[in-house]
Amino acid sequence: MKTVKKTFKVLKVLILAIVSFLSIYILLAYLLSRVTVNSDCSNQSQDVVVYLKTNGVHTDIITPLKNDIVDWSSKIKIENTQGKDTVACFIAFGWGDKGFYLNTPQWSDLKASTAFNAAFWRSSTAIHTTFHRSVHEDTDCIKVLISKENYKKLVTYIDDSFQLDESKNPILIAAKTYGKNDSFYEAKGKYSMFHTCNSWVNDALKESNQKAAFWTVTDSGIFCHYK
Repeated sequence: MKTVKKTFKVLKVLILAIVSFLSIYILLAYLLSRVTVNSDCSNQSQDVVVYLKTNGVHTDIITPLKNDIVDWSSKIKIENTQGKDTVACFIAFGWGDKGFYLNTPQWSDLKASTAFNAAFWRSSTAIHTTFHRSVHEDTDCIKVLISKENYKKLVTYIDDSFQLDESKNPILIAAKTYGKNDSFYEAKGKYSMFHTCNSWVNDALKESNQKAAFWTVTDSGIFCHYK
């Protein structure tokens, strides 16, 4: 009887600790995401157009496929997609949990184990790239104008997120993709509940001196600074 009571007491303490941790996590995630950094960046030149696009959960950075600063097509080959004849002008970059990316092409494919690992484990990561012919602004896709100097910083941040092979080329992941114009590559860094796909984009904005959250794990923590 004493053993049963002790077990219940331990479980009670454990559940209370988990609830307390999650409550603090959610509160800090909300409050810190509303703190703006680089709020005064309107005086910089507006040389390059990039976009931030969300699917409601995950944020991508969309950049020109090529300009006088970088030609992404020389690194991310459209031949590595199913749409080898696609005429593209833009390329999207998303960073995230490798297992989630590869095992969840649609939300209906989401498994509890995949979600648990992504949320509570420091897991390996991948970069998802997608070629676009055009990009259209709407509530889920916003335009950001940045200077060439800051775009170079953004390019460096994205480029440094790829794992490279011995020839200094991004490492392609042979996996089923979401569509005809996308592909996956091995990425640097670990995914966790403290550093998510949206944290990666937010850090990219910080690095390139754009408006961003102090810290965010959600897409809304990014987009609220551009309303």
